[in-house]
Amino acid sequence: MGFFEYALLQAALLGCLCGIVGPIMLLRKRAFFTVALTHATFPGGVIAALLGLSVLLGAAVFSIVLVLIMLGVSRVHRQGSQVAAGIVLTFGFALGSLLQSLNRGMPIQVDTFLVGSILTISSQEIVATSFTLVLALVVLVVAGKQLLFSSFDPLGYRVAGFKPMLIDALALGLIALTVVVAMPAVGSILSIALIAGPAASARLLVNRVEWIIPLAVVFGVVSGVGGLWASRIFSIAAGGSIALTASCIFILAVAFDRLRRYRGSGRKSGSSQKEYVAA
Repeated sequence: MGFFEYALLQAALLGCLCGIVGPIMLLRKRAFFTVALTHATFPGGVIAALLGLSVLLGAAVFSIVLVLIMLGVSRVHRQGSQVAAGIVLTFGFALGSLLQSLNRGMPIQVDTFLVGSILTISSQEIVATSFTLVLALVVLVVAGKQLLFSSFDPLGYRVAGFKPMLIDALALGLIALTVVVAMPAVGSILSIALIAGPAASARLLVNRVEWIIPLAVVFGVVSGVGGLWASRIFSIAAGGSIALTASCIFILAVAFDRLRRYRGSGRKSGSSQKEYVAA
């Protein structure tokens, strides 16, 4: 396979993965956590490049540290998950910027950490994405009901005898892995669009939880593959094109949802007027 076929395969795999993990992130209200993680894994990639190691390995190790820090800070008295995510976001991105300024002669351009380079993707990164996708599917099958239960009724989940910290750590770890494998393709900044966009679009269009993930997977694949083809046709940056495609799908979903609500309200008002006239 050529470099573009590798990029297409990675885009499709990432679309499927983000379509699974994105709804979990939204249902558990971890969007800001994911934004923080996408920015805060930046120094992990920089440190790995300086040491001559794999960028994926550096980002993965650093993401584990960040998840542990967030879990710890969020349980401090009178603090919460939003405060923890904000602290980690600023800490991580500031550390990455500091390392960048101290090491101008890095062997890898720092821009690739921020916006990605899916056209230079390697077979190692495709294997990592495939492994994470299989892991996400296993988590969904084995612990899907617990994830939903703890997301919709945290108190009931605790009363039922389950440990919220374990299921929370599982969800956070899965989100962190998704951010890590998405970083080489779409960058640490733009990956949030591919993770959150398809899930948010699907949530606007369907009401049943069991349909959100399949539809999000479709939107994720369309965003990845469609954005990559658009970047080739119009000669624009692939990472930005993928993020823009996911954003455009979300805008269309918002427009469709508004139109549907407007028509529904029009029908209700029309029927109420008929009932009034009949009375």
